[in-house]
Amino acid sequence: MSTHHKSKKSKLNDDAPSPQVILDGYIGHEDVPDNVTHVRFHPSVVDIDEDAFYCLKSLEEVILNDGLREIGESAFSSCSLLQSINIPSTVTKIGKRAFINCKRLAKVVLNDGSKMIGHKSFAYCSSLESVTIPSTVYDIGSEAFTECVGLREVVLNKGVTSIGSGAFQNCSVLQSIAIPSTVDEIGMTVFAGCRNLQELVLTKGLQRIGRYSFRGCSSLVNITLPSTIIEIGQYAFKECSSLREVVIHNEGVHISERTFVNCPLLERFKFPRLSTRLDDVIQAGQRNIETKLDDISAVEWRSGELSIPSIRQQREDQWGIGNMETLVEVDKEKLDKIIKLIRYYEAKEATTLFELALWKAGIDQDQAEAMNRNVYRIEVPGPVKDTILQYLR
Repeated sequence: MSTHHKSKKSKLNDDAPSPQVILDGYIGHEDVPDNVTHVRFHPSVVDIDEDAFYCLKSLEEVILNDGLREIGESAFSSCSLLQSINIPSTVTKIGKRAFINCKRLAKVVLNDGSKMIGHKSFAYCSSLESVTIPSTVYDIGSEAFTECVGLREVVLNKGVTSIGSGAFQNCSVLQSIAIPSTVDEIGMTVFAGCRNLQELVLTKGLQRIGRYSFRGCSSLVNITLPSTIIEIGQYAFKECSSLREVVIHNEGVHISERTFVNCPLLERFKFPRLSTRLDDVIQAGQRNIETKLDDISAVEWRSGELSIPSIRQQREDQWGIGNMETLVEVDKEKLDKIIKLIRYYEAKEATTLFELALWKAGIDQDQAEAMNRNVYRIEVPGPVKDTILQYLR
């Protein structure tokens, strides 16, 4: 950080009103008056220097020029009176901490063309209420909007592929978020501490949810995990104290034993894909499977929905410092029994269909109409059936 701008802090009196000082046609690479209030950039400017307007506490308005390509690190950091910024479409990169701690920054317009939002670019902008990330942005840096405690709305468009750790951490009034299908991984602590987050849409395409990603999202009531999810990290949903329902579309997903720590209301998990397979077996006439399900205690099959109970255990935290945690997990033993049961009856139905197919093939032969249809019935040999079904038990 430049010593020139550090010295500015001692010269400024935060409580004294500043006269309007306008810098029109700013061309960059030059000293900026400490008391400047308005800046308009010259069309020739292509990048803004690192620390160019650092801690200018009188700066109220900045008009950036078309043709600008990059905003340097900490360029407008701690400009506490800056209220809005319109990022031209020619800007492809917003540098690290570019607008960090601009506490009155209430409006940020990101136009199509932006590609990268740097580490802590808009962190601690406590007046920022809404932000739309255009489809051209593929990388949202770590802690980019962390501690934006007034941020109520975030719109993520398709195109974003990477959301860095802590990107929206402690955005405490954020109420909903939809993750586009282009995002395959949500990083560590991305939405941790978003205690008013009530609606979470995880789209097909997402594969991994990082550690602590939604820790402390105490207003979340339900979560639906898409079929593409393959891994959920430790403590991803720790202390989601209102969480009642988790819907899992991929029963093979790896869920850490500490994913749902201290979620006191979470008692059951639902499995729509297994529900569909189960219903298909029943509709095909294999109704004995319902009796078998009744033998698995606490498993529910109601109105076409299969739910499996959670199990709980008290355990010392992984750091071994004596704090006790309540681990909430799906009952994997019961889940495995159900999967095997469904596979068994699916195979049983498949052999029946195979027999019927062979029968029909014989009937369809020339002159079959005039003959006894039972002549063409072909059964799958008993040993073959037994081998298939025993293998799937």
